[in-house]
Amino acid sequence: MTTYIENNKIDGLNVISALDVTTLEAGQHKFWFRIATDALSQHQHLPVWVFKGSKLGKNIVVTAGVHGDEYNGVLTAQQIARELKGKDIAGCVTIVPTVNLTGMKHHTRDFVSSDPDVSNGNLNRFFPGDATGNDVQRYIYPLWHHLLQPNAELAIDLHTQTSGTVYPLYTFADFRIDDAVQMARLMNPDAILNDPGDPGILETVWNENGIPSITVEVGMGRYTDIELVKRTTRGVMNIFKYHGIIEGDTMTFVPAVEGEKVTSIRAEQGGFILPQAELMQFVEEGQLLAIQYDSFGEEVHQYRAPESGILLSHNVESMRAAGSLVARIIHPYS
Repeated sequence: MTTYIENNKIDGLNVISALDVTTLEAGQHKFWFRIATDALSQHQHLPVWVFKGSKLGKNIVVTAGVHGDEYNGVLTAQQIARELKGKDIAGCVTIVPTVNLTGMKHHTRDFVSSDPDVSNGNLNRFFPGDATGNDVQRYIYPLWHHLLQPNAELAIDLHTQTSGTVYPLYTFADFRIDDAVQMARLMNPDAILNDPGDPGILETVWNENGIPSITVEVGMGRYTDIELVKRTTRGVMNIFKYHGIIEGDTMTFVPAVEGEKVTSIRAEQGGFILPQAELMQFVEEGQLLAIQYDSFGEEVHQYRAPESGILLSHNVESMRAAGSLVARIIHPYS
C-alpha cells in the first residue's frame, strides 16, 4: 500500500514512505518520498512523479541521478515527465529523477556520507541496500524496497559518462534477457554493450529480481547536452509506444554498434591530454587516440589504440591524473 506521512506536506505535496501504484487513482501524482535522515536528524525526501493510466498496461520505473553529477540523465527524466503530462496512458510510469541527493548537492558522483567510518562511495554498488548497514546501505534500502521494486515490470536507469569524459548515446543491456535487449534497441542508441552486470548495480539488481532493465548513458557528466537529452527522451518514449503506454508509431529502427568487450586506455602520468579521434570513429590498431603534454606544454606521451574498434569515449577535460580515463573502445560483434 501507499503509506502517507500524516499531517505532513512539503510545498503542498503529500509525503510518503512507501508507494504502491496499484492503490492510486488514474491521473498524475507528485509526491515527496521520505528516504532517510541525515546526520542532523532531518528527513531527506526524493521527488517522485507517477503517471497512471485508466487502462491496464506495463508498469515502468525511470530513475536518474544515481550519480550526483550526471545531470543529462536528470534532465532527461524531467523531460519525460513533461512529455507525459496531460497524456492518456495505459499502465503506469513512475519517475524518480534525483536519486542521489547528497551527491547532487555536492556536485559529485559519489554518495557523500557524514559517517566518519564510511568513505564517500559509488551509490551504484550498494543496491538493494541493508536496513541495518552503513549510511549508504540504509539510504538505499527504503528506496529499493518501498519505492522502486514494488512498482516496476520494466526499468530504465539514466546516467552519463563520468565527469571529465564523454559517451555518445550508449546503453547497457544483459543480452540473456530479451526484454532488456529490446528496450536497448528501441532507444536507437549509437552503441549497446552486452553486459551481464556487476553486484550492487541497480540494473543488475533489477534483472536479478525478474524486472528487465537497461542503463542508458546520456553524453558527458556535469555539462548539459540539450540535443542528446532530446534524443534520449525520444528513445524512452519509443519504448513507451512499443509497450502501448502511449499512442503512436515507433521510430524506424537504426542498428547500433553492438559488442560485449570494451578496452579502456588510461593516463600513464598526469598532464594535459588532447584527443585525436572522434566519438564513434572506427580506429585501427596502433592509431593515434590522444597526445599528452606536461605543464610546460611539451609532448610527453602518445596514446594509441591497442586493438581495432569504435571509439566509445574520450576525455573532454584536458587535465588528467595518472590512471584516469583517456579513451574507451568498444569491439563490435563481427
